[in-house]
Amino acid sequence: MDLMTSALLGIGLSMDCFAVSLAIGSTTKSRRIYAAAIIALCFGAFQTGMMVTGWAAGLSLLRIVSAFDHWTAFFLLAIVGGKMIWEGVRGDGEVEPRFEVIRIIPVIVLSLATSIDALAVGVSTGLLRNAVVVPALIVGTICLGISFAGVLLGEQLEDILGNKTEIAGGLILILIGIRILFEHMTG
Repeated sequence: MDLMTSALLGIGLSMDCFAVSLAIGSTTKSRRIYAAAIIALCFGAFQTGMMVTGWAAGLSLLRIVSAFDHWTAFFLLAIVGGKMIWEGVRGDGEVEPRFEVIRIIPVIVLSLATSIDALAVGVSTGLLRNAVVVPALIVGTICLGISFAGVLLGEQLEDILGNKTEIAGGLILILIGIRILFEHMTG
């Protein structure tokens, strides 16, 4: 796989991460650079790791995982998104973030949910007998940069939506989950 193809693949695989990063950034008021770094590192590492894992696992893993990978991503995103919507609806008017991005479990869940497509890309890369290390590092690096920017740009989303950013962020996560489910069910 050439560098241009790897870069375009990285941009495509990073779009879910960017949307989630925007939602996270819109609810993060303090230590924004720290939160952006954590999110970016986790999202980038998971994109890289899932691509390499898919490549290593090959066709047998695809047969096992393809039966439920879209459902896994959908449920993970729907649970986190539903929690954000619930907290946004029942909020008491305060603007303090209620979605704690620094906690490791939500970050891992979101990292996993947004990187499932990278697993499938890794499998196809392996089936084509292409090398995976350089493309996976390119994908991960692009995802890292896009995710970092997303968290930082999330503040503008918060400025536009005010205290309804948690609801918007939750809806974004659920819509991403629905899109993943729809794409896999319609082939």
